[in-house]
Amino acid sequence: MTILAPVSPLGWPARAGRWVWRNLFGGVANTAVTLLILWLLVESVPGMVRWLVVDALWAPATAEQCLQGAGACWAFLQAKYRLILFGPYPYEEQWRPALAMLLFFAMVAATCFPHAFRLAARPRRLLGGWFATVALIAWLLRGGASLEPVEVRLWGGLPLTLILSVVGAFCAFWLAILLALGRRSAMPVVRWLSVAYIELIRGVPLIGLLFMAIVLFPLIVPPGVDVDKLARAQIAFILFFAAYMAEAIRGGLQAIPAGQYEAAAALGLGYWRTMRLVVLPQALRVVIPALVNIFIGAFKDTSLVLIIAMFDLLGSANAAKSDSTWWGLYVEAYLFVASIYLVFCALMSAYSQRLERRLGAGRG
Repeated sequence: MTILAPVSPLGWPARAGRWVWRNLFGGVANTAVTLLILWLLVESVPGMVRWLVVDALWAPATAEQCLQGAGACWAFLQAKYRLILFGPYPYEEQWRPALAMLLFFAMVAATCFPHAFRLAARPRRLLGGWFATVALIAWLLRGGASLEPVEVRLWGGLPLTLILSVVGAFCAFWLAILLALGRRSAMPVVRWLSVAYIELIRGVPLIGLLFMAIVLFPLIVPPGVDVDKLARAQIAFILFFAAYMAEAIRGGLQAIPAGQYEAAAALGLGYWRTMRLVVLPQALRVVIPALVNIFIGAFKDTSLVLIIAMFDLLGSANAAKSDSTWWGLYVEAYLFVASIYLVFCALMSAYSQRLERRLGAGRG
């Protein structure tokens, strides 16, 4: 009997070379696109590295030195990063919004990766943790009870952007579910009201709703009732994005086969239990990409509050570049803010793809 010698598997250089050849140079079109991208990288990356690192100016440096230099002025960011991140919040109290953001990020991590925190089988504990975190964040930002009170009008920067986008998207999501169910309701009045709300809000730009919240809201509330500007802007965000989410969820509801409703009815489930246990879980799984797209849009659209004199992340960057000491410098501030937006949006997109793979969304 002849014994065949075992064939050794390909080493990693050979496997890497095969992958590169198959994915980057497999065909004329692939090769052309790869070469074009390589040419663009060769032309642009060295200049970017020189501007960002080699020719950049760090502290101590003045605006005049930066304007005369050929690279980025990171001395400007070193002097203004706290204003950009926290806005007009009192300088000596900025540890409070910093701690609030750390608490928020910790709860987001616990929610997105519950197995790592041993919370996968304890949703009530996770929900309680969120309520406690939100209460603690509100206490840190507003003050009181041994902390110096800080008016809401002084909140700004990244904490304000997160509050408007996260709270707005969370509340809009639940309102959107009711609107989507209402638009498909068999009751004409509920259906007409839902359709009227969705079409009206989608026909008005967000900037218009913000102006209405700031200018018209005080005119329609009873005398003596005062709602701060942040709450009014938050309500405008919730109303606006709920209309868009409702249409995305309605598309998911329409994708559910009629047999699912019939099976639920055969089991004796009522309308609300059918929606909660059978229909909505499947519909929401289908529309994960659309909902995440709306979440990302909500996060970026918080920059519009600048027009109602609220200093979100972008507004704080505009305030930082308006300092006469650093007059003429703005690229570094906008690059810093754009990097923050990019990181947050990329993380949301990456997690949504991970969630889709885990739930099997988009598969037959």
